[in-house]
Amino acid sequence: MRTKIAIQGIKGSFHHQVAQDYFYQNIEVDECLSFEELVDSVLSGKSDQAVMAIENSIAGPIIPNYALIDKNNLHIIGEHYLDIHQNLMALRGQKIEDIQEVHSHPMALLQCMEFLKKYPNIKLVEDKDTAETARRIHEKQLKGVAAIASKTASEMYDLEILAPEIQTINNNMTRFVIINKEKVVVEEEQINRASLKFELDHKRGSLAAVLNVMSDCKLNLTKIQSLPKIETPWKYSFFVDVTFDKYEDYAKAKVLMTIMAEYFKVLGEYKNTKPS
Repeated sequence: MRTKIAIQGIKGSFHHQVAQDYFYQNIEVDECLSFEELVDSVLSGKSDQAVMAIENSIAGPIIPNYALIDKNNLHIIGEHYLDIHQNLMALRGQKIEDIQEVHSHPMALLQCMEFLKKYPNIKLVEDKDTAETARRIHEKQLKGVAAIASKTASEMYDLEILAPEIQTINNNMTRFVIINKEKVVVEEEQINRASLKFELDHKRGSLAAVLNVMSDCKLNLTKIQSLPKIETPWKYSFFVDVTFDKYEDYAKAKVLMTIMAEYFKVLGEYKNTKPS
């Protein structure tokens, strides 16, 4: 029986590529056009696990996705980094001068803004998914409309690449996490990264004290982001990612942070795979 993986988007999307790269084996995918639908797929048991974009080297973290993982008590069990190569594509036989609209995911449009500024007469339209946009152009034979998507999407949906590699920054990488409904036991020697959430007293120095604990315990803080608690004005939740060389250093920090924080939660403990 094949493992079923929920992805945001359809076949040919970057999420699909990550699912193939990470799981290796012949998988089945559940195509979800929103991250909320992706989460529901895992919670309902329709999918075994899911691939979820969590941050981009250009556009930064996707904080609502951290909130979705937290709210639904899902567990991060792994990560995968993907170099993002964006391409402008349309029906065969067209030129850029024929294009009146470019449709794509907001993140993709943002990543290609310097290129798009060269064509101020082209209307930019935000869409739910890069590959789904490419498929729609193919199925409806939409002339004058281009998509920004992967090379794989152009091949799957028989579109011609009008301009390759149009991302503003060539070193454009997105970090994806693998999420599971249940916590997966990983051997401690394999764990050197953790995603955490905590809430603190609203008083001076509380955040600095926690950050000092991380530093003293030899944790490397790779990301910190605050998210307001809607039900409690002027109070924030903090989402952090840390890496470490020794699990015992992390375990010590975890004990101290649990004592110091009003609320402390581990979203995931897994292997750091960031390219050096």
